[in-house]
Amino acid sequence: MKLATIFHQAAEQAALVLPAGILPLAVLNQRLNHHWCTDLFGLIAAGELASLNQWFRADGAREAAALRNDLLDRSTVAFRPLYRHPRKIWGIGLNYVAHAADLAEKAPNEEPASFMKPDTTIVGHGDPVRIPRQSEKTTGEAELGVIFGRVAKDLPESDWLGAVAGFTTILDMTAEDILRKNPRYLTRAKSFDTFFSFGPVMLTPDEVPDVMALKVATVINGRVHAENVVANMTFPPPNLVSFHSRVMPWLPGDILSTGTPQAVPLAHGDILECRIDGFEPLRNPIEDLKRA
Repeated sequence: MKLATIFHQAAEQAALVLPAGILPLAVLNQRLNHHWCTDLFGLIAAGELASLNQWFRADGAREAAALRNDLLDRSTVAFRPLYRHPRKIWGIGLNYVAHAADLAEKAPNEEPASFMKPDTTIVGHGDPVRIPRQSEKTTGEAELGVIFGRVAKDLPESDWLGAVAGFTTILDMTAEDILRKNPRYLTRAKSFDTFFSFGPVMLTPDEVPDVMALKVATVINGRVHAENVVANMTFPPPNLVSFHSRVMPWLPGDILSTGTPQAVPLAHGDILECRIDGFEPLRNPIEDLKRA
């Protein structure tokens, strides 16, 4: 099942992404007499996602597709961030050796290099990413995102997927010149407004046959800057999920951004994109506030 958050009828609301179009959950509820939560974060937090997916995989996909007159044309839909207020966002740095070489740093090989981002960084597909006035070199990174569906503490690697609500595309930004001044400036360098874009769709785990085989690409102005497969991560998703669950519990709606094949410098007027096999591309235009 593929889900998104769209702006429709003056509100941000969850929707099913179907081959023939977009179906808001509010419309689905009305037409088929269901009562699922109509915002994506609420759907996850209330534990309703599993039952919705069970219905969808049984006969729901056919029932939803039959509502042809209610489907929205995806070319006209305004996508929004999947949601705006997760309890936490964990990011992973230098998780591919090639990216560590970018920054002339040694890739961690014993424990992942992680950081946290505030929810004020969040934007969605099509929203502008703004290079701050304080930075002369801001970079963008395409990443696979993991979204959690339940509370998970001290989770064994073998059980990691049972805590996952879905996967998504992410663009993570860094004021690299600030970071290069001192590695202790990492939080500030990662936390400017608009520095975290995610969406436009979330895929439930059954839609992703092999996470390790996914190819992640950082794309700038339509050109692939760098790409790699998840299997080449130093710390793959099962390890990252388990490791961080021993620091603090994963909560419903929490986000893990798993690291990038390579960052790309951003300039005013660029279009930055994350492409991952099987996902809708995530794109954001770049604005430099110093040019405003």
